[in-house]
Amino acid sequence: MSDPNFDDDEAVLAAARAGFVEEAAQLLSQFESALLGMESDPGDAELLNAAFRAAHTIKGTAGLFGLEHVVGFTHEVETLLESMRAGECSPTEASVALLLRSRDQIERLLENPNGDLDPQLASDGELLATELRQVHLGEGVAANLSASDVPAAEPRSFGGAQGWRITARFGRDALRCGLDPQSFLRYLTTVGEVRQTRLIDEAVPDFESLEPESCYIGFSTELIGEVDYETVERVFEFAIEDCELNIEALDSDPVADPSGVAIEAKADASSSPATAPVEAGAVEAASSMAGPEQPLEPAPGDAPPPERRAAGGERRSGGGDRRAEGSRFVRVQADKLDALIDLIGELVIASSGAQIAAQQEGSAVFGEAAMRIRNLVEAARDGALSLRMVPIGETFARFHRVVRDVSKSLGKEIELQVTGGDTELDKSMVEVIADPLMHLVRNSLDHGIESPDDRQATGKARKGRLALNAYHESGVIVIEVSDDGRGLNRDKILAKATERGIVRPDQTLSDHEIYQLICQPGFSTADKVSDISGRGVGMDVVKRSIESLRGQMLLASTAGKGSTTQIRLPLTLAIIDGFLCTVDDVHYVVPLETVSECIETPKDCHGNGVAGYFDLRGEVLPYLNVRAFLGHEVTDRSRQSMIVVKAHGARIGLLVNRLLGEYQTVIKPLGPLFQDLKGIAGSTILGSGDVALILDVANLVGRAEETVRKCRGSAMSTPLGVSVTEHGKESEK
Repeated sequence: MSDPNFDDDEAVLAAARAGFVEEAAQLLSQFESALLGMESDPGDAELLNAAFRAAHTIKGTAGLFGLEHVVGFTHEVETLLESMRAGECSPTEASVALLLRSRDQIERLLENPNGDLDPQLASDGELLATELRQVHLGEGVAANLSASDVPAAEPRSFGGAQGWRITARFGRDALRCGLDPQSFLRYLTTVGEVRQTRLIDEAVPDFESLEPESCYIGFSTELIGEVDYETVERVFEFAIEDCELNIEALDSDPVADPSGVAIEAKADASSSPATAPVEAGAVEAASSMAGPEQPLEPAPGDAPPPERRAAGGERRSGGGDRRAEGSRFVRVQADKLDALIDLIGELVIASSGAQIAAQQEGSAVFGEAAMRIRNLVEAARDGALSLRMVPIGETFARFHRVVRDVSKSLGKEIELQVTGGDTELDKSMVEVIADPLMHLVRNSLDHGIESPDDRQATGKARKGRLALNAYHESGVIVIEVSDDGRGLNRDKILAKATERGIVRPDQTLSDHEIYQLICQPGFSTADKVSDISGRGVGMDVVKRSIESLRGQMLLASTAGKGSTTQIRLPLTLAIIDGFLCTVDDVHYVVPLETVSECIETPKDCHGNGVAGYFDLRGEVLPYLNVRAFLGHEVTDRSRQSMIVVKAHGARIGLLVNRLLGEYQTVIKPLGPLFQDLKGIAGSTILGSGDVALILDVANLVGRAEETVRKCRGSAMSTPLGVSVTEHGKESEK
């Protein structure tokens, strides 16, 4: 039978390791961002420090988990960055490119926590480590040297010291601030040889007085090796506010310990219990006893590094309570958050039922109470949904590296402009939208933006521009990918579509409709296949991914000026504001953000019963008779109404029976049997218990356009087009 305590320890370790991997991904992102900034501004010391801090933290935390393959390689990266900080070598385009490749290697190493490296991965790491040492030793070293040919770096010493005596006493709030004494001991082993480690535990109280989240321990140790003072002190850089630290050279006289017991360099096993020799694992055990599992390394702070002090040993003690700062963010599992939003959804339905009951009872008091509950539920809904919202800037940030690498491989000069990075959207959308955005960006880099010589020949600047923009508009989130390249080739797209039989030779299409043809499966106008794009795979997948989020994709282009792809997404996928209506005895919900206006049925409607067109204050619009389109049996012959909706930049009318007004809609997915229904996006439960179907407005707009064109020919294609202005706002033709 397995030991439950062992199982618990394994679970805690697995959870901690998962937290480390997530934190390491964030640190790698910071590392990459700093390196990209250094490439354009090599003299920015803060960017260099940010890159060093990220590598430093990854290395230290990886050591805590025994990931020696990560520690060893990251040490080479850290050494080069430290040389740059010390002015021994300067950041260049080549050295930054090498560090970016090293960043990718660290990421791959982190994907192998057990150290079982693929031979190719291990070989790549050795070659990169050799290149890092070459740059560290001198930028003119020949590139064909092997690791064994590279001489070892001359050790730096401080005052002739052969080692250091280190005493660290952690404050009560050290664990709460994310510190772990064991991590510092492990990190010291990467700097030199650690000997004579002793646990300082005289402050540990009896069991009844012990606070699980407080730290009561420290340690003393000897670090052997010709290492300078600053290197030793930097190990504790992030703990300086929560640790009483003393560092002194081994060839100096020992300093009396605050407890009154001298910490001798060669103390034996009969020493005081407070300083009895222990192995590193004992410190780990004491650390885990002193508090629950904590983040293994603090996030890099903005505090300046401590000033250099004399080798005689000076004590540093932390001050201030940082618990308030550390408690600003709390990690919550995604499934728990999803469960909360599901409960909020059920509250929305129950609130609607209470309102219906209040209306039926005709009680003013009951009605007022139901309205109060509705307002509170709406506030709880908005608060719960906001917990899932994250800035899209984190997704945009990854494209700096993509633009850099792809533009260099294509021999192009391209500048990335990012705006609206603070625009928030649902985290589940961020995960889905990342791949479509990647494809759109690579398409612009490959097909859209010309080579510098071609741009110069047409009077453009040699450097092209790729822009990512995001903003909120009328209850939706708009994301735009635009470039100032050659634009979409209208004639080439139409010819390709005609050749493949997608379009009839005698068929007349608007520019908007022609541009949408590139979203057909397997459609491509590329003259040659590249590693970046041109295989006819992608735009149809992009469109399907966006539509799976109930979104829309619009394309606009001007020959020789560039193109813009606009993605419009709902604010959330869980709960929406809808407009409730009926067709015969069936309830339908139209997403409120798509509703332009509601009018009486115009008298001058022309059509074939299913679809047609009508005049709206001088504007010709198509309409769709929902009853006929969805095959209803006519049971309600009351007066009809028209809901004017907007999607894909076009407006159409939806002919329904009764209008019931706004309604909070909790979206329920359709079962597998009904997933292929055209024009239906989902379902919801009304307060009365009835089921209402949610209309897929984007699909209905497309169906209306197609049906009306068949009815009237090509004359209806003009008012259904869409263009995007240079400011990114949608406008109708």
